[in-house]
Amino acid sequence: MAINAAEGNVLTKPPIKLDPIDLKLLAAIEREGRITKLKLAEKVGLSPTPCWNRLKRLEESGIVAGYHARIEWRLVAPQTAILVEITLGQHRQADFDRFEKVVREAKEVVACWSVGGGVDYILKIAARDVEAYQQLIDGWLEREIGIARYFTYIVTRTVKDGPSPPANDEV
Repeated sequence: MAINAAEGNVLTKPPIKLDPIDLKLLAAIEREGRITKLKLAEKVGLSPTPCWNRLKRLEESGIVAGYHARIEWRLVAPQTAILVEITLGQHRQADFDRFEKVVREAKEVVACWSVGGGVDYILKIAARDVEAYQQLIDGWLEREIGIARYFTYIVTRTVKDGPSPPANDEV
């Protein structure tokens, strides 16, 4: 089984059949999104046209969801990374929907995962500082969006932050 990190759900199989060359291609573009078509073809051991056709097939299947630059925003403006565990007071679908709508609209929320276990959600927040983060949380509590409890973790140092490899080689 593989995990679709963007959606957070478990997939029984990829939307298209993948072979070892496809996996090499995916790994290469994940590491180097701006790689030239020629260099990509060399890395995976194909001529440019078949390589390009495979890449287009991966894009059309949704496996390649887009190309992004990784920006070090802390070098642009002051920023604090914060992880938050959130537990809702009620667990009806309407409660989840209300909370998730607010989270999707909050520009400070970089990522949000619905999780199993002792909490309902884990959020990654980028705030100007701790005070700005607390204003965000206070606003959510004031709006009564269903938060019963939250725990805050200030990121003091990034140890690893990068692309996720496939969960296993059985694709």
